Amino acid sequence: MARTFRQTRMLVPTLICLMLGVLAGCGVPGMVAQGHALPTTLPSPTARVLPPARFPQDEAPHKNLTEWWYYTGHVLGKDTSGIEHAYGFELTFFQVLRGGLPPVYIGHYAVTDLTRQEFHYDQRLLLEPQAVLSDGTITTGFNLAIGNWAMQGVNGTDKLDATMAHYSLQLTLQGAKPPAIHGGTGLIQYGIFGYSYYYSRTHMQVTGALIDHDQTIAVTGLAWMDHQWGDFITTAGGGWDWFSVQLTNDTEYMIYFLRDAQGKIVQTVGTRIAATGQTTDLTNIPIAEQVTGHWQSPATRVVYPAGWVLTLPEGTLAITPALANQELVTAQTTGNTYWEGDCHISGTLNQQAVTGDGYTELTGYQAP
Repeated sequence: MARTFRQTRMLVPTLICLMLGVLAGCGVPGMVAQGHALPTTLPSPTARVLPPARFPQDEAPHKNLTEWWYYTGHVLGKDTSGIEHAYGFELTFFQVLRGGLPPVYIGHYAVTDLTRQEFHYDQRLLLEPQAVLSDGTITTGFNLAIGNWAMQGVNGTDKLDATMAHYSLQLTLQGAKPPAIHGGTGLIQYGIFGYSYYYSRTHMQVTGALIDHDQTIAVTGLAWMDHQWGDFITTAGGGWDWFSVQLTNDTEYMIYFLRDAQGKIVQTVGTRIAATGQTTDLTNIPIAEQVTGHWQSPATRVVYPAGWVLTLPEGTLAITPALANQELVTAQTTGNTYWEGDCHISGTLNQQAVTGDGYTELTGYQAP
């Protein structure tokens, strides 16, 4: 069984400094290399034949350079006065392996309070010398924690627990569809960086509680879970625009635009998930994004796209941020900055009007 990290010690200051240097090339979302060398670690070659993703074995932590379990979602609930509250949330754990160093775990937790029109986030970093990594036989899923932040799951039944100033959540998630296996086998080519295993649980029913400024609100909603891992390390200048789309007709889309150091889109990966759970690989089908607006962060001066039209084989989707400022400045953990935000969706697919919600992740953008 994968080890729970509740009892381990947080990093001592010397190791924090060491790991922040190494993490500058780790390839987690929001991470762009800062010129630090990784002399003992290189991305693995992609020419060898790799096995397809397996379940539940591949839900557990792997012995790869980079891995993450990524949750985003939308929940609603009423407070004791009967006022309805709406939230978006993100909780993600990264696992980083570099050379002979013990595994490093990074946590990012964010809440988009749509009722107050506020965005809040926190971050954590942990070195875990006693982490148990999968040898391909673990079938009990993952059970991870960084302090009192925790996530666990197997076979589509997951639990999340996280807290920060004014916002805590304790959620149970139940997958209503099979995992969406991207690339057909769970493997996608990750540009020049190597390969990545990747699957998503795109339709997870959420129940639980969100504690908002000391008031416990029972919430329900819909979440999305990504699990991605492989021997890849992103390098300076690259990045991606990633979209999760959850429509009210129970259709979902995952769209990934990978950019090179010049900002040119060099690869597009996509999957359509039907209401039945059947997946269609869109990787070799033309998909385009058109930016419809921009937003400049007052904190970092980074200019991000802020609105998109996605052109899909079935039609178009307009994606609008629910809140302009959903930027995470994660210098204490990954050393960099990214935008991860709750978005509203509308459009026309197969000549039918559609609406929904989603999340968008933007990495690799710089200040002018």
